[in-house]
Amino acid sequence: MADGGKRDLLSIGVFLIILVVSILLYQPLQVIDWTLVLPTIIALSGCWLMVLAGMRSSAPQKYERGVFGTLSWGLLLIAVGGAWFLYGYGWYYSLVLVLLAFAVLAIVAALKKK
Repeated sequence: MADGGKRDLLSIGVFLIILVVSILLYQPLQVIDWTLVLPTIIALSGCWLMVLAGMRSSAPQKYERGVFGTLSWGLLLIAVGGAWFLYGYGWYYSLVLVLLAFAVLAIVAALKKK
């Protein structure tokens, strides 16, 4: 199996673990409300994309999405999931989180080596 196939299989496994964690946080533990299950899945998937970007930086492949693209998608997914999660406390917290994510993306893009 090629290295990309192993990463795909690993991503499927991690996504299933994310689903299990989100369901466990909702039903038996009653930590989150049912309306926050989807934002939790989105934010945790963003965390996985950032980990995946770190794995790709160590062994980049020729025709694969770049590390910066994967990292930025992960950061945006975390921002969207977190903003949805924080919307219950006030829309301004959601706005601050999204603006912070865009600021971090702009700084990383400016400091990125060619």
